[in-house]
Amino acid sequence: MDNRVIIAEDHPLFRTALEAALRQALETVAITEASSIASLQNAIATEANLDLILLDLNMPGAHGFSGLLHIVSQLPKVPVLVISSQDDETVIRKAIGYGATGFISKASPMSSIRQAIQHVIKGKRWIPDNIDMSTDTPLEKIGIEDKIATLTSQQFRVLGMISEGMLNKQIAWELSISEATVKAHVTAIFRKLGVRNRTQAVITLNQLELDSNAPSATD
Repeated sequence: MDNRVIIAEDHPLFRTALEAALRQALETVAITEASSIASLQNAIATEANLDLILLDLNMPGAHGFSGLLHIVSQLPKVPVLVISSQDDETVIRKAIGYGATGFISKASPMSSIRQAIQHVIKGKRWIPDNIDMSTDTPLEKIGIEDKIATLTSQQFRVLGMISEGMLNKQIAWELSISEATVKAHVTAIFRKLGVRNRTQAVITLNQLELDSNAPSATD
C-alpha cells in the first residue's frame, strides 16, 4: 500500500527535491503537492488516510507557527515534519512544542532528509543533533495556540486574508462565498480569538510569527 504524503512547500525546486527524497526513502509513495496553506487545506480535505505531511513554515498563508498549529489540531495523528530555512534553536524548539514530529533544516544533505522522513513516518521524533531535548522546558504559552486550534479551515483562511489587509468583499470574491458569509466568519473569528476588531485579530495572529519583527496591521 502506498504511503500517502503531502509536500507543503511553495518553492518548486525544493518541492522537486523533497519528492525525490520521498521516493528514495519510501518503497511506495503517493504524493500530493501544496504551495500554500490554502492548497494544503484543500489537499487535506480530499486526501484520506494521510501518513505524513512535509511542512514549510514560510508558505503563503502560514503566518509563522499558526499553519503548523492549525494542521496539528486538524490531524493530530498524522506526523508533521517541518522543513525550514529558519533553523535556529528557538524556532526548532517551538515547532516541536507546537506539535511537529520532527524538524529538519533546508540546508541538510539529502541523506539526512531521507532519514528524517523514514523516522517521522513511523511516528518517531527527528530532532537536529545540535538540539538537546533532554533539557527542554515547557513552551511558554502566549494564549493564542488553543484559540487558533478552534478555528475551522474556512475561518483560518479568512483570518489569513484579514491579516493581508483584504476587505470582506475581496475575501468573498476570493473564496466564492457571499459577503454575509464572510461577515459571519469574521464574527466567529473575533469571538474565538477574544478580540473586537481586525487590528486586534492581526496583532494576535502576529504573536505566532517566526520572529519578533512581525508586521503590524491597520484597522
